[in-house]
Amino acid sequence: MDSLYFVSAARSAVGLIRNGNEDGALTHPQLIAVADGMGGHAGGEIASAIALEILARRAAIFTDAEMDKDSADDYFNSTIDEIDSALKLASDDDPALSGLGTTLTALFIRNNQAVLLHVGDSRAYRIRGASIEQLSVDHTVMQELLNAGTITHADVAEHPQRSMLTQALMGSQALSIGLHIFDIKDGDRFILCSDGLSGVLTDKEIKTLVKSQSPKDAVAALVDATYINGAPDNVTIIVANIADIADGAPAGSTIEFFGTAAS
Repeated sequence: MDSLYFVSAARSAVGLIRNGNEDGALTHPQLIAVADGMGGHAGGEIASAIALEILARRAAIFTDAEMDKDSADDYFNSTIDEIDSALKLASDDDPALSGLGTTLTALFIRNNQAVLLHVGDSRAYRIRGASIEQLSVDHTVMQELLNAGTITHADVAEHPQRSMLTQALMGSQALSIGLHIFDIKDGDRFILCSDGLSGVLTDKEIKTLVKSQSPKDAVAALVDATYINGAPDNVTIIVANIADIADGAPAGSTIEFFGTAAS
C-alpha cells in the first residue's frame, strides 16, 4: 500500500491576451495532470477536456491498491490510446474540429514512486531540497534543435518555431509514448504546468517563487508572476507536496477538475 500521496493546489487562468481557456488540470491524492489544448472552433477546450475526463475515469482502476504495479502502469500508459481515439472520433463527427489536439502531462503515485506520462510541452518539475529538476522533456522543435546543438537556450525566446510541437495528442493514432519512473520521498514538491508558465518564467524564478510556501500560496505566486510578465497564454499550474500517510490521511480521494474539464 502507498504511504506517500499528493497534497495539491491548482489553478487555471485565461491570461491577458487570450479570449478563452484551452487548458485544464486535475488533482487527486495519487494523480495530478495538466492538459493544454489547441485547435480552432473551441477544439482546444474540447481536446483538453476529453483527455482529462478519460484519465479521470481510468484512474478509478489504475489507482486501485489491488492492481499490481505492472498492470497499473500499462493501464495508465494506454490512456494515451483511448484519448487519441476519442479525439479522432470528435474531429470525424465535426469537421469544424479538424486540427484539435492537446498536450498531457500526468504523474501517478504507486508503490511510493511517481510514474510520469507525458506528451507535448506541458512540464513536470520536482523540487527536492534546494534543487529544481525538469522531469519531462519537451516534445518541441526547440528541444530537438537544443539536443542537436543547433541553437542555444538564449536563442529560444526569439526563434520563429519556439511553439511548434513534435508530438501531441491529435487523433493521429501514431504515438509511441513510454512511462518514466522516479523515486519520491516525503518533502518532495512537484510542479505541473502548461507552457503559459514555463514560457514566461525561468526554472530559477519558479523555484524562488514557490520556496517555503504552501501549495495554495505557491500557485497564487506563480500565476501572479505570469500576469506581471504579460501572461500571453493561458496558464495552468499544479503545486503538489509529497506527504506521508503516517503524518495524517489525505483529506479526500475525489478528483478535482480545473479549467476546461471543470466547465
